[in-house]
Amino acid sequence: MPGLLALIREDVNTVVELDPAARSRLEVLLCYAGLHAVWGYRITHWFWSHGFFLTGRWMSQVVRFGTGIEIHPGAEIGRRLFIDHGSGVVIGETAVVGNDVTLYQGVTLGGTGKERGKRHPTIEDDVVIGDGAKVLGNITVGRNCRIGAGSVVLRSVPENSTVVGVPGHIIFRDGERVVITDPKQINDPLSEALAAVATEVSKLRERVQQLEGAGSAQQEPLSASLQRIMEDIDYQI
Repeated sequence: MPGLLALIREDVNTVVELDPAARSRLEVLLCYAGLHAVWGYRITHWFWSHGFFLTGRWMSQVVRFGTGIEIHPGAEIGRRLFIDHGSGVVIGETAVVGNDVTLYQGVTLGGTGKERGKRHPTIEDDVVIGDGAKVLGNITVGRNCRIGAGSVVLRSVPENSTVVGVPGHIIFRDGERVVITDPKQINDPLSEALAAVATEVSKLRERVQQLEGAGSAQQEPLSASLQRIMEDIDYQI
């Protein structure tokens, strides 16, 4: 494990490399609240891991007051965490964050209730989580994932995936577009309503054909506009 000065130098270099607005290392040292929050966490985590729970918790609140970022001292955070801007970021007690992770303002790594034990997410290496995204519960976000701004992630995400939406769903995996053929995979009220509409339209078409005496004859092709509507309903992205 590198020494304290080596870690500080590494954190500063990470900010300089990732943030085009950083003009100098001195500016990063003095003005970057995300960096200050990470350094504050390193101190509070030492107290927490050595049994000084109240001291660690109290100091984390001092850091929160000064930076606007709340990192529980019990969280496990790897190296080169970059918190850009950072205001409103919350990292819960049992959260695990890997190496080379980027968090933007308003990100929450939180729980979903009053359960005990591991109740916060695990974020693996090289993950980027966009503005205002919420990753909730004891789930895992795999390596090299991207979580879109404003997304709410409630299920584990495999590595090399891009997630967007409320609730979050995968739109890219391993560089390829993901098409959801079952709307219930998204599991939100709008998708369920669209699935019900698609089912009713199909039943009505069959009923109309029976009343017109079409029997088992081949169905007439849908008009181009109706076909596009049906495709939008059947393939939720």
